[in-house]
Amino acid sequence: MGDVMAVQRKKMAAALAAVNLYLQQEEAMAAQEQQASLKRPQSFEFSQWGQSGRQEMMAMRKLIQLRTFTRF
Repeated sequence: MGDVMAVQRKKMAAALAAVNLYLQQEEAMAAQEQQASLKRPQSFEFSQWGQSGRQEMMAMRKLIQLRTFTRF
């Protein structure tokens, strides 16, 4: 009976150690990603084509809302 309990305790200790190691690795990866995102500037390039497309979509929606078109 004592051997069974000892084996179960060893298995439990091994499982807890594995879970603890996994959590430590996850925390380390999250810290690295956070540092990488802080170093990288969050910027975007202005695109005249994109701006033109958005303006065209807004104009079309406005015309539809004003019921200029009857087929929509």
